[in-house]
Amino acid sequence: MGGPKSYRDEAVVLRTGKLGEADRIITLLTRHGGRVRAVAKGVRRTTSRFGARLEPFTTVDVQLHRGRTLDVVTQVEVLEPYGQVIATDYALYTAGHALLETAERFTEVEGEAATQQYLLLVGALRTLARREHESTMVLDAFLLRSLAVAGYAASFVDCARCGAPGPHRAFAVAVGGAVCPSCRPPGCAAPDPRTLQMLAALLSGDWDVAEQADPRCRKEGSGLVAAYLQWHLERGIRSLRHVERV
Repeated sequence: MGGPKSYRDEAVVLRTGKLGEADRIITLLTRHGGRVRAVAKGVRRTTSRFGARLEPFTTVDVQLHRGRTLDVVTQVEVLEPYGQVIATDYALYTAGHALLETAERFTEVEGEAATQQYLLLVGALRTLARREHESTMVLDAFLLRSLAVAGYAASFVDCARCGAPGPHRAFAVAVGGAVCPSCRPPGCAAPDPRTLQMLAALLSGDWDVAEQADPRCRKEGSGLVAAYLQWHLERGIRSLRHVERV
């Protein structure tokens, strides 16, 4: 005997795609059930009662029916329409898409609980929509924290290889972050110490420190974060190339 045929959860709409003449496949990151792909029937018709509620960036309360291959959306209510703000600003929009793509990549096993990733994503979308911080810094903070949740936390102070107390000047993506002179491999980066301080603040959520960084350090930090993310995902996040940097 299987479980209940219907279930309900909170979710963020990550992506939508056409299916047939009137349906869509909706990719959701749910609070309790991880990533789910489901069919929303008839939502491309103008008479659909909930088509507009299933747009990317939106957080929803959704009820689904378990299907043989894909679940089916049977009811949906909007909790927060973050897309209404994010879609009106190019910087927010591009950063937002990078958030969604990263969240999807970190939850590739469908149906596997990913509550921490869900909460990180909701928090980042809320911060973007409220314009509480500069959009690329919100994105970089999200990327660093998502990596940490996935088991790839970067070190920005102590040596990532031997643990020698820092701060250290060198940064080696393949090693896990800052490295001491003894562990420093050839060809690693030597960023401005203020850049590493800013990244450490983004990872810990210390916005007072992070926002003191000048534009050059912010840009350098974004490059390190993107390289670190690509190393651990083994391929890049396509949306990152469109993000407006400082």
